[in-house]
Amino acid sequence: MALAELYTQYNRVWIPDSEEVWQSAEITKDYKAGDHFLHVQLEDGTELDYPVDPPALPPLRNPDILVGENDLTALSYLHEPAVLHNLKVRFVESRLIYTYSGIILVAINPYKQLPIYGDAIIHAYSGQNMGDMDPHIFAVAEEAYKQMARFSNQSIIVSGESGAGKTVSARYTMRYFATVSKSSSNAHVEDKVLASNPITEAVGNAKTTRNDNSSRFGKYTEISFDPSYRIIGANMRTYLLEKSRVVFQSENERNYHIFYQLCASAMQPEFKHLKLGSAEEFHYTRMGGSTTIEGVDDRANMIETQKTFALLGLKEDFQMDVFKTLAAILHLGNLEITLEDNHLNIFCELLELNSDKMAQWLCHRKIITTSETVIKPMTKPQALNARDALAKKIYSHLFDYIVERINQALQFSGKQHTFIGVLDIYGFETFDVNSFEQFCINYANEKLQQQFNLHVFKLEQEEYMKEDIPWTLIDFYDNQPVIDLIEAKMGILELLDEECLLPHGTDENWLQKLYNNFVNKNALFEKPRMSNTSFIIQHFADKVEYKCEGFLEKNRDTVYEVLMEILKESKFRLCADFFQDSPVSISPFSSTISIKSARPVLKSPNKQLRMTVGSKVLCTVLLCDFRSSLSLLMETLNATTPHYVRCIKPNDEKQPFEVLLCRKRPTGSPSPTYQWTYIEFFSRYSILMTQQELSFSDKKQICKIVLQRLIQDPNQYQSGRTKIFFRAGQVAYLEKLRSDKLRHACIVIQTSVRGWLQRRRFLCMKQAAITIQQYFRGQQAITAQALKQTWAAIIIQKYCRGYLVRKLCQLIHVAAVTIQAYTRGFLARKKYRKVQYKWDFSNWKQRLLCKRDGDKGSNPCYFCLACVILLSSTYFCKNKARSFSSKCLIVSFRILEKNFQSQKQDYEKEIASLKGEIKVLREEKTQLQQQIQQEITIQDDLKIEVGQLTKQAQVKLDSLHFGVFPPRGVVVNTIPGLPAHILFMCVRYADYLNDADMLKSFINVTIDGIKQVVKENSEDFEMLSFWLSNTYYFLNCLKQYSGEEEFMKHNTPRQNNNCLKHFDLSEYRQVLSDLAIQIYHQFILVMENNIQHMIVPGMLEYESLQGISGLKPTGFRKRSSSIDDTDTYTMTSILQQLSYFYSTMCQNGLDSELLKQAVKQLFFLIGAVTLNSLFLRKDMCSCRKGMQIRCNISYLEEWLKDKNLQSSNAKETLEPLSQAAWLLQVKKITDDDAKEICEHCTSLSTVQIVKILNSYTPIDDFEKRVTPSFVRKVQVRATPLLFDIKVTGHFIHSVFVAAYLYLAFVSDHVTALHAVTVH
Repeated sequence: MALAELYTQYNRVWIPDSEEVWQSAEITKDYKAGDHFLHVQLEDGTELDYPVDPPALPPLRNPDILVGENDLTALSYLHEPAVLHNLKVRFVESRLIYTYSGIILVAINPYKQLPIYGDAIIHAYSGQNMGDMDPHIFAVAEEAYKQMARFSNQSIIVSGESGAGKTVSARYTMRYFATVSKSSSNAHVEDKVLASNPITEAVGNAKTTRNDNSSRFGKYTEISFDPSYRIIGANMRTYLLEKSRVVFQSENERNYHIFYQLCASAMQPEFKHLKLGSAEEFHYTRMGGSTTIEGVDDRANMIETQKTFALLGLKEDFQMDVFKTLAAILHLGNLEITLEDNHLNIFCELLELNSDKMAQWLCHRKIITTSETVIKPMTKPQALNARDALAKKIYSHLFDYIVERINQALQFSGKQHTFIGVLDIYGFETFDVNSFEQFCINYANEKLQQQFNLHVFKLEQEEYMKEDIPWTLIDFYDNQPVIDLIEAKMGILELLDEECLLPHGTDENWLQKLYNNFVNKNALFEKPRMSNTSFIIQHFADKVEYKCEGFLEKNRDTVYEVLMEILKESKFRLCADFFQDSPVSISPFSSTISIKSARPVLKSPNKQLRMTVGSKVLCTVLLCDFRSSLSLLMETLNATTPHYVRCIKPNDEKQPFEVLLCRKRPTGSPSPTYQWTYIEFFSRYSILMTQQELSFSDKKQICKIVLQRLIQDPNQYQSGRTKIFFRAGQVAYLEKLRSDKLRHACIVIQTSVRGWLQRRRFLCMKQAAITIQQYFRGQQAITAQALKQTWAAIIIQKYCRGYLVRKLCQLIHVAAVTIQAYTRGFLARKKYRKVQYKWDFSNWKQRLLCKRDGDKGSNPCYFCLACVILLSSTYFCKNKARSFSSKCLIVSFRILEKNFQSQKQDYEKEIASLKGEIKVLREEKTQLQQQIQQEITIQDDLKIEVGQLTKQAQVKLDSLHFGVFPPRGVVVNTIPGLPAHILFMCVRYADYLNDADMLKSFINVTIDGIKQVVKENSEDFEMLSFWLSNTYYFLNCLKQYSGEEEFMKHNTPRQNNNCLKHFDLSEYRQVLSDLAIQIYHQFILVMENNIQHMIVPGMLEYESLQGISGLKPTGFRKRSSSIDDTDTYTMTSILQQLSYFYSTMCQNGLDSELLKQAVKQLFFLIGAVTLNSLFLRKDMCSCRKGMQIRCNISYLEEWLKDKNLQSSNAKETLEPLSQAAWLLQVKKITDDDAKEICEHCTSLSTVQIVKILNSYTPIDDFEKRVTPSFVRKVQVRATPLLFDIKVTGHFIHSVFVAAYLYLAFVSDHVTALHAVTVH
């Protein structure tokens, strides 16, 4: 696809602007080939027809989803406005100072202290891959450390302009190495390495207009490691010290810090002999008009400098020699060309020189010809120049001497295994006026840029070869022509050296030679149109115009030989050694390290010492020295694997997190290719795939088919073995297709929803209209005629209804009378019959009684039959009485027969049940008799076994002194607490014998044996769990049966009778308590070590909810190397590990409260490690990742519920992580949202909340970023960022121990817990 096709409506571009440099604009009309204008709308709403040139269309803006990325190479368009905008968003809005740009770490100076360099951050980055965490200087240091351990020597190149923070960045890398690689000796080598920084900063750093602590020299520090990768020593090389600062400072600048520190300490007794005063009293320290730095205490810094000298083993004699030399330089600066000068006398006194000779030769010079020697007086300016040259020479030698002594202090014995070099060097510089110093600095940067280009080219080609990409090697920018212009034969350097040799050589003559040799002959060299004293060089970064004034003088570094001879005759040993003819340079690594360059390096000619004709002047060609040391540096760098840190200065006002100066051009990063793994591509762009394409099982094949359909030009991408390589702009095109597809889907959804809402609204409106019409029409129908008719109808209805009601009432009345008549007749007849029946019943009753008395032996049913006959005769008439009586008699007999049968069956069942019970009782009796017999047999066997065990125990006690036998094999098969009870039985036996020696020997051997087992199995979780449980049981028994009242409260009388009688074991209980705490420490440590590496992959990286965590384009640092990542840990891995811990503790019978506390500690570790990693990983701070975290937390809560551990309070330790996951998902726009966040996130500090908000990263274009204004609403106070994941002293003392467990030792040894260390 052509790049011009991307200039369509809604896409955004960058328009050049005179004030903002670049301004964003949105295209309002599709651009077509041949159009001379691009129709755009600026962010303020202004419509603009921007004139365009088809070959040079304005740069396209990246999608919002990519803005603020950790790696600039993840941007679809990597050009100047995209880089600057991304850095500005990260620095100003997100307050992030580090950003990757491929293999470069870009560091922006925040101009304030940030809480991101503590030991907790160092440990968080230790062991992590470089792309897994947010960009940080510690990530670069960790990468260098790991590569050193795996492959070979490494170098970290820190560059940048003055004030960009190079020195601080280099200092933090060295601090990282010192922290993660502690030396094995007691010499504290890492502390000495760090101590070298304050000293070099004191003598080599100064305040400038750009930086209060600007390094005025380059420094390469080699940190040496042994085969165990621990620091054993270091060596330092320095480059191009700015000697001119000793004698001259611009306005608002200072000399080197050490001078002001010395003046601030002038009144101290040990410095009074130096005869110093305040800095305002000396010419060399007051020239810039700024002798103090706000917030800096020079006196305190002097004390710190003296301490670091002492830490390096540089004694007070050496320190005083250095301070005497520095004081002499200050007095030399105050020297006036007069007959009597007090400062000259002090200068000669301090350096022990002949004051008369010094006074003479500071004002005269010796000219030697072939026939005579002439002494010529100098003018005052010439004398002042000679004085300044001498001061610069003395300080230069002193600086080199201090560095040499530091190297001696960091020297090591033995052989160096590997090293990591840290290069803190000046970056490319261009000012309004550029001179000799800028020329040297930019020359060094050209060499470093060439080394960088070759390294990047090598990495890319290795990647292509690894992926089997059959691309033709393309050319890349090579700055070798610029380097040749400077250092080749008859180049700028050689012409400068040649002019310096001439007695009357001048800057103008040298410049004219440059014009003659290079103007119109070399495209990289130009002559300014409006100047005859300057020349222009086209460097890799920009064109730089250099003023030729002072080039020769600075390159010569001239000092008169007579003055040098006077200094050689000094009785002050240090001063005399400085100016010996052949000073011996100490290099501790000269015999221990062999560096072989990856390519030939141009050797510089031996022109270090020149003698001019006619004037006996010692002339050191400075550029030759610099060129030689630079060649050695490049040789070293070429023999190592480099890592790059580019420091940037955001503004000249030194304001923290202020607007980034967009005029700073990015340099030193070639255009990369964009790489995706097949899995990443499939996950991101599956929305663009058809159902037919998705039907294939091979994802790699699917990706290739999709790319063939989407990108017609095969030259725009290449498919490797595990990755897809894209040319610039293609990822943006794919993102556009994806956004269009999602936008179309949103439109379809919106269409359907809006249609449904409109139909629903229409139906409601239609129903309302019908109702209104109904009432309106009814209102219109009400007239006078209608009212009359309605009234008439009501009258008619009234009379009609009255008639009907009266008629109905009459019928009811007749019916009621009739019913009353029949009812009254029925009641009268009923009353008559009742009287008659009562008389008949009396007669029959008397007859039956008489009959019963006469026939007592007759059938008992006779009375019932008679009653039936009586009742039947009572209720029926005469004719019917007999018939009814006979029927009732038959029924009565049947009922009685049935009752007899029922009673018979009940009796039979009861008899059967009783027989069954008798049988069961007989069987139980038989079983009881058998059990009694077995118990008798067992008792006999036990008596025999107890006798045997007693004999064996006696033999062991006598011969082996009760040695402890550690378990062998699988300890979980042992009965919980059995070893503890056996040990206590031995204690009771010794108490029974009242043998103190036996008891003491046994307990000591027991404790020593447990310690030995724990030491030998310090990483065996099962063994530690076993002995922790048994140590607790053993200690519990000693307390329960100690005979002390506090432990006997819950004993039974029988237990109290079995207490120990003869010995007080309180001292041994104390020792056992300490031992139990030691085991618990190691027990927790082993659990944490076994699970910690699973936490981040399982809790953060693994997708528990498949398909919701969409991938974004990733940069160079985050590229995967395989399609199937089968070795990663999942949430299931964590749960399985927790289950293993739990089952092992249960099988070993660990106390339930200690078990709960151990689980709580593990959950705290899981929550803290996950949250800490979330804070340091911006790519994980998204809404979808919050859903994943919340799902994983629910799995942990379900595990607690399944193991019945809800009462352990382990769930509460996950509350901060749960709140962080909620914060990622909640809306973050309005004031109410901010209030809700502050109220809900009670377990998170404000700093932690702000960190998550600043790191929040949308996954899709439809998500919105958190605005800086919203972040400010919730930012109230500052607290530490990371959680402490270490096992703290409260973990065992917060356990609630029930009284019946007799484990009071847990709370008795609070102080002992902090002092215990498991060895």
